[in-house]
Amino acid sequence: MEITFLGTGTSGGVPLIGCQCEVCKSNDPRDKRLRTSLLLQTNNLTITIDCGPDFRQQMLREDVRNLDAILMTHQHKDHTGGLDDIRAFNFINKKPIDIYCDYPTELGIKEQYSYVFSETDYPYLPKMNFHRIQKSPFSIQDLQIVPIEVMHATMPVLGYRFGDFTYITDAKTIAKEERDKIRGTKTLVINALRPEEHYSHFTIEEALELVADIKPGVAYFIHMSHQFGLHVETEKKLPANVRVAYDGLKIKA
Repeated sequence: MEITFLGTGTSGGVPLIGCQCEVCKSNDPRDKRLRTSLLLQTNNLTITIDCGPDFRQQMLREDVRNLDAILMTHQHKDHTGGLDDIRAFNFINKKPIDIYCDYPTELGIKEQYSYVFSETDYPYLPKMNFHRIQKSPFSIQDLQIVPIEVMHATMPVLGYRFGDFTYITDAKTIAKEERDKIRGTKTLVINALRPEEHYSHFTIEEALELVADIKPGVAYFIHMSHQFGLHVETEKKLPANVRVAYDGLKIKA
């Protein structure tokens, strides 16, 4: 499985509009962060996790020509704001895109995109085929997927495990039974917003505590704000098995 980090930034992206901090003004391309999303490609499948406002730009940058499905983590706009642009793949595949999500996320998407689901014969609307999931394992073709429920403040959010690879975003707490689903992971992707406390996201220290508990071979931080710090400086302070992901990074899992 080849994995591409489509975006690694938080809801406002980096640089943040109007900000003059050293991170937002950095010339290092690794400090330029689109909204968080992931691309997974196997021999048979091309899937994204989430579809944020930068989806079109991300698909063009990575020259993605086919998309089989989208796994949604939750209904917040920085994870759903690009769904209108799936129309291109509707035209290519001549069918709706399969959307895998829980019931609250499905309701949230239908509310955000009410014009898509109203009664109309307008032919150029995005077409979505919902597959409702819970916390039980499921598969897309031959790809086995284990949902992992984490808490984004009081909102349940789904992370996903694919074999030895686990992806979690927008987490603040993880219950023991869900944390146990992560154990044995060789590659862990986890949100780490900033050093300072935040009510709905892991801080850097909280993310490091999870890494120390799970003990993956390697961990990658995502969903970072401009307050996270400069890529090169922050990565120097982290344990050897913890890396700061950046937009366009490709890894094998």
